[in-house]
Amino acid sequence: MSLPDDLWELPHCHVGHQVLVFRSVTSTNEVAASLADDLAHAGVAILAESQSAGRGQYGRSWFAPPGSSVLLSVLMFPPPELRRPALLTAWATLAVAQTVQTICHEVPSLKWPNDVLLRGKKVSGVLIEQGRGVVAGIGLNVNQTSEEFAKVQLPCAISLGSVVGQPLDVFATARLLLGYLDRLYDQIMRGQLTDLEVQWNSLLRLLHREVLAELFDGTVFRGQLIQASFDFLQLKRPDGSPVSLRPEQVKSLSACDMLGR
Repeated sequence: MSLPDDLWELPHCHVGHQVLVFRSVTSTNEVAASLADDLAHAGVAILAESQSAGRGQYGRSWFAPPGSSVLLSVLMFPPPELRRPALLTAWATLAVAQTVQTICHEVPSLKWPNDVLLRGKKVSGVLIEQGRGVVAGIGLNVNQTSEEFAKVQLPCAISLGSVVGQPLDVFATARLLLGYLDRLYDQIMRGQLTDLEVQWNSLLRLLHREVLAELFDGTVFRGQLIQASFDFLQLKRPDGSPVSLRPEQVKSLSACDMLGR
């Protein structure tokens, strides 16, 4: 790994007490994962102005011209009982949602499994990768314009700056996000998961609605979502029979009325 262009020391307990800042990397997730052999790197964050091989869920690319986005990855070593993808994704997406709400004064929503939406458009994506450690990668659109998104055929993307009507400081946005990541991670480490589940459900906005749940094996279930937790999802199918699913089984979860079905 090359030397960072800057180094931040922040007064955080768990996440981002040390932030390695680069002008450019291949992938912030790759850089963070390369540090996982040393437990002393727990909580280290990687922040880049641009990345040449950034990726999102299912290998998708992330449109981020230099200096336009928060491109951030953090390395954590949570205990085994907390290494649940649904929990870790909720942690990261909720931190992003709090950042978005603080800056834009609007409540965002979450799209299963790992997107944050603002005004119904994607403003952020999260990628959790697990190996020796857990790497949470976050891309947050800050200063792209609608015209720039249109040019790369991303009409359903949005940035914070376009909502507030002025360019924003990407590094200040990253510091705000790191603060929320640290506070929510502290909540998780204290075992305070119930409130986190409540916040997660309130932003998913799927409870008690008819949904389609597509599993990774291609199976599709339709029914009313009557319970959602980090451990399981429960649907009531049209014939009244229940279906219990582990969140890790579910590739997509969407409200039927949003799909026109």
